[in-house]
Amino acid sequence: MTNQFFKICAALLVSLLAVSPAWSAGSAEVPAEERERLAGLFESIDPQNVRSSPIDGWYMIQKGSLVAYISQDGRYLLQGDLIDLDTKINLSEESRTDARRELMSGLADDEVIVFSPDEVKYSVAIFTDVDCTYCRRLHSQIEQYMANGIEVRYLLYPRGGPASAAWNTSEAVWCASDRSQALTMAKLDREFESASCDASIVQDHYVLGQEVGLSGTPAIVLDDGELIAGYLPPDALKLRLEQKAATDAKVAASE
Repeated sequence: MTNQFFKICAALLVSLLAVSPAWSAGSAEVPAEERERLAGLFESIDPQNVRSSPIDGWYMIQKGSLVAYISQDGRYLLQGDLIDLDTKINLSEESRTDARRELMSGLADDEVIVFSPDEVKYSVAIFTDVDCTYCRRLHSQIEQYMANGIEVRYLLYPRGGPASAAWNTSEAVWCASDRSQALTMAKLDREFESASCDASIVQDHYVLGQEVGLSGTPAIVLDDGELIAGYLPPDALKLRLEQKAATDAKVAASE
């Protein structure tokens, strides 16, 4: 097997296997020898990436937000959404969301480019490419996002990779004395002053984006780890955040 196992198309896992009604990740410990054996089938999987699953005879493999399921004998691999039909909960997406929240939680302010309103009601992280059309459209409305009380924490994600012109521009943005202004100028195809510096943060952002499971840019990650793929206008994003806050408050009140 190769590192490309996460690209394997899955049949509907739910239609094939019964879901245990009372399951949570880590509810049953996977024996150490089992983790070692199954992790050894892949080049990029560590034993701690092998976890329990709600399916008898199957384990879950999770690396970052990438989730797949492997049979106990190591013969079969499935990738797809595992849904508990009783609770209508997407268990796979819950695992991805938890992983994204954990991955993003360690980002400090000096590791991102922050556009912050005077009164912060909500905060989102956005992976952006200096060249992509919808990234530029989103940024052209940055003042409206902030007027809605939304803090935007940008991560640089040049989709073309290290050999692309956008990568070089992203490094120049990071090395500018005023990164916020430089990012705005870059998205307008205008020149800006930069300097020589350690721009390895672009590589860090790029790797983090892959671990989060990006399929393109812009990509918006909410505080709880939910991923919104693509552009969302300021008022639509505000509404989404308000609805999520109301739902969270209702759940908290019922506990």
